[in-house]
Amino acid sequence: MIFGLFGKKNNNRIIVDRQYAALTSAARVPFYYTDMDVPDTVMGRFEMLSVVMILFFRRTAKSETSGQELAQEIIDAFFTDIDHSIRELGIGDQGVPKRMKKLAGMFYGRLEAYAAALDASDVALLATALRRNIHPDAADAPTMEPLARWMLQAELELKTVPEETIARGQLVILSPGH
Repeated sequence: MIFGLFGKKNNNRIIVDRQYAALTSAARVPFYYTDMDVPDTVMGRFEMLSVVMILFFRRTAKSETSGQELAQEIIDAFFTDIDHSIRELGIGDQGVPKRMKKLAGMFYGRLEAYAAALDASDVALLATALRRNIHPDAADAPTMEPLARWMLQAELELKTVPEETIARGQLVILSPGH
């Protein structure tokens, strides 16, 4: 019966909003910025939100229909949120599509790079990809291995989340140390 909630787009706005809020909260945990070498900047926050979204999408890719439909609405909310953020930063209407295209390309590039490392359970490969994306211009950037280890652990934990939890928009990505 719960899987019937996804009959029409926007009928599940409450579920989508609840899940998106949980994902964005997970990306804003201060520990990433204070202890895991993610810069507390606009781009650092984009990077962490991308990491959390990628973990969510990898879990829902193996879900039943309702989880996949929720994932599509979450990706729509993610890009709508990015669009609003770009506009709030003062980018004019003319520049928004170009920036959105660039950020979408960055996100999907990260999805591909992180997926390869996560599929292989390769901490070093994942840390290298994270370092390249989170600290692109820093020759002396941190290793990003703690974040990579956390991502691998989070993915394992997400595999145990029941389908009903996903369909209700109640998936929680635990922060490091929990």
